[in-house]
Amino acid sequence: QLQLVESGGGLVQPGGSLTLSCAASGFTSYAIGWFRQAPGKEREAVSCISISDDGTIYADSVEGRFTISRDNAKNTVYLHMNSLKPDDTAVYYCAARPYFCNKKNYDYWGQGTQVTVSS
Repeated sequence: QLQLVESGGGLVQPGGSLTLSCAASGFTSYAIGWFRQAPGKEREAVSCISISDDGTIYADSVEGRFTISRDNAKNTVYLHMNSLKPDDTAVYYCAARPYFCNKKNYDYWGQGTQVTVSS
């Protein structure tokens, strides 16, 4: 059983930055995805990184502003978020699926961390 724990959420002003972390043990065989869900909206796939660092994907809404990375030695995946907008406000979840990125079929989920972008 893979357990994922997100951290790093909080309140930030528009244009600011935050870095989210997703920690888990034994995730080197898993792709890690970040998803978000705002109140009244469907869950959105934000980004994903495969078991090899060159396999990354981003939603159009965050392309060029967010960067995903992983440190297998620390069992952690990071989502670096820059130029944040109020529309980025949501609960952010990390999730794991075997090996390669996909928008579906994630086996394990974290509990979520709130990101609020507001002045």
